[in-house]
Amino acid sequence: MSGYRIERHPILSPEPAETVAFTWKGRPCAARKGETIASALFANGERIFSFHHKDHAPQGIFCANGQCAQCLVLADGLPVKACMEQVHPGLRVEPVDGLPELPKTGAAASSRSIDEIRVPVLIIGGGPAGLSAAIELGKRGVKALLIDDKHRLGGKLVLQTHRFFGSYDAVYAGTRGIDIATKLETELRTYPSVEIWLESAALAVFSDKRIGVLRAGTRYVQVRPEIVLVTSGAREKSLAFTGNTLPGVYGAGAFQTLVNRDLVRAAERLFIIGGGNVGLIAGYHALQAGISVVGLVEALPECSGYKVHKDKLARFGVPLYTSHTILSANGGDQVESVTIARLENWKPVPGSEQSFACDTILIAIGLDPVDEFFVKAKEFGLTTYAAGDAEEIAEASAAIFSGKIRGLEIARDLGRDVGTISPEWYTTADILKSKPGATVSEAVPAAETGVFPVLHCVQEIPCDPCTTVCPRNLIHIQAADIRGLPAFEVADPAKACTGCEKCVTICPGLAISLVDYRKDAEFPSVTLPFEFLRERVEVGDRLTVLDTLGAELGSVEVTGVRAIKANDRTILVKVKAPKAIAKRIAGLRAQAGDVGKPMERFVRRTADDTIVCRCERVTAGEIRVLIRQGERDINQIKAVTRACMGACGAKTCTALIHRLFREEGVADADVVDQPKRPLFMEVSLGTFAGIENGREGNNGRY
Repeated sequence: MSGYRIERHPILSPEPAETVAFTWKGRPCAARKGETIASALFANGERIFSFHHKDHAPQGIFCANGQCAQCLVLADGLPVKACMEQVHPGLRVEPVDGLPELPKTGAAASSRSIDEIRVPVLIIGGGPAGLSAAIELGKRGVKALLIDDKHRLGGKLVLQTHRFFGSYDAVYAGTRGIDIATKLETELRTYPSVEIWLESAALAVFSDKRIGVLRAGTRYVQVRPEIVLVTSGAREKSLAFTGNTLPGVYGAGAFQTLVNRDLVRAAERLFIIGGGNVGLIAGYHALQAGISVVGLVEALPECSGYKVHKDKLARFGVPLYTSHTILSANGGDQVESVTIARLENWKPVPGSEQSFACDTILIAIGLDPVDEFFVKAKEFGLTTYAAGDAEEIAEASAAIFSGKIRGLEIARDLGRDVGTISPEWYTTADILKSKPGATVSEAVPAAETGVFPVLHCVQEIPCDPCTTVCPRNLIHIQAADIRGLPAFEVADPAKACTGCEKCVTICPGLAISLVDYRKDAEFPSVTLPFEFLRERVEVGDRLTVLDTLGAELGSVEVTGVRAIKANDRTILVKVKAPKAIAKRIAGLRAQAGDVGKPMERFVRRTADDTIVCRCERVTAGEIRVLIRQGERDINQIKAVTRACMGACGAKTCTALIHRLFREEGVADADVVDQPKRPLFMEVSLGTFAGIENGREGNNGRY
């Protein structure tokens, strides 16, 4: 890779930042102020962070969310998660090679009593659900403490540069996730009854109804709340395949963190595994950052994400392989290529293998709730609520609305007068959580006069911004709620479409074009949304236009480009097209067609290194042997192999081990699961004893 920083972006605004000097393996490097070690290393061209003590396998970033320990490095001699730790001036960073030595407690170490803090409400997680709930509590003067383990609020909203789906009035639909995060945080900070602790992690829930919290990474306290609201979000599912732990294989959320939050150009050539919304959106974000997307595979016959997201990638020139799976990630110390194959009856078809050159493979096969806080708090008898992905995996718009409802419910439980929570609110929450509905064939409008929008949205999803912004109310939903398909209808010719372009601009799926026959009926103009760098298109250029499914329609001339503030960073490109194709045009090609060309020969890699437990490097083969010998207790598998005993707390491998049981024909009911760990993340034992070592330069963190 070259050019590791993103200097220009169509949506984000990279600005000069104060630099901080640090060293990596003794080499002077520079980071942006406030940047994590992981992002700083990527920005300096480093992808291998450590070497596993068991087999010296290279390791790099995986989740970038503090949920695993793949990015472990030595910072000033002590092991830390590179994705969570910020760089400070003079920091010495080294790779972990073997087992790190335990830190020594020097003469400066001292212990203290553990503070106990009582609060009416503790909110664990400052993402969309937690922020929304805290706002409702703040409006009513309820004292609450909101904690989040990141250095800024917003959760995954701060990674989302695209416009959101959902309800325009209820959850900011049509607004970009990064802007929603700012709106929510700005409003929350106007309510003094809500205290906010950043870089503060909930460590454990105890049977005496206390919750251990590491505040600002330095001070252990115990919080005793009357009510707990768990809004801790979700973690990405993992996938076992050959080469799955090579540096360069990581989650889509980690990729978005590097690219959209920290403005690091994390890849040159990207391949995506998984056709849900997370994978499809990550592909779009990669294209916006100037990264080539070589392809995307989905095991199902159709992508499970919104069709407008899938169609958008197809129009932009990304090859999509449904009914396919990954066979292996290939390379020496890091990813160099990926091998995929077609599936029939869920088995790879011999002879269908293809390999593609790439340096990064994103795993985007779904999410699991981070609900251990909720489960344990309920077990110990705390009054506990959950919202957002910690309750049920859904879109961020659903998390925002469920957070609002939980905030009102908690305020009511505390005796505040909140009135009656409308049943319609619960109905709206269910609508926002709903999965994609029916898909219909696109119907091309018959009209060839005047000006009108063409709605390329053909799947039932909860979304209504286009109906809200039309000044003449010409777009409406063809159903009882916002999950219906939008339709354009003119009842009064005197109030026909004026061509204001607002619907084109606000559509989250970039699924509306505007066709105008008023000046030239044979070569009408077509206005299209464009969310890439402005200099990529100029008046007079000839560009390839495509239909909804990504099929090329021809080359047309650009006759206008509008990049105005009112359009919120969406550029409107106007092209002149023959009337035979005008109404079918849905987008412009964004990357060259040869980007996704496979290698001449596929790369075959042996299957004996498929890792199930990343922390302890336990392979699928080792576990299969025990299952075939009759083992049904994961505790016994754990004792023999050390699977589930690593730093991540079995968050990644447990689901994969259950999958191995199913593949071996063992029913879930016959499997004995291991008990959940009492601590939800790693922390030094000295922390619980109140030991403070007084080290400077790291906010006392080490």
